Amino acid sequence: MNRIALTLAVAAISLLSACANRPESIHASYVSHEKYTQLNCSELASKKGDVRAELDKYSRLQDSKANTDAVGVFLLALPFSKLSGDHEADVARLKGEVEAIDTAQVKNRCKTV
Repeated sequence: MNRIALTLAVAAISLLSACANRPESIHASYVSHEKYTQLNCSELASKKGDVRAELDKYSRLQDSKANTDAVGVFLLALPFSKLSGDHEADVARLKGEVEAIDTAQVKNRCKTV
């Protein structure tokens, strides 16, 4: 009996760990600030706004994948994002882009709001 309970617990943990990550738990990928240093301060601010809008979009999509996985695991013990994919790489890349732009703004001595 204990062996069955242990097997079920291990299976449940593996399924839960296979779920899509929430956007706030995804770490930024490294992006070099060098690609932004040639931009002036207003261009950097504009670019940062564009990247943040795209990050918001992919964060919402990733959050939706995580919600779908939670329902899938609860109802069918199946994280659907493992079948259809998620947007974790996009979120990580875009977070890295925002950090790179922030660094470029500091290096260019831009006044940030």
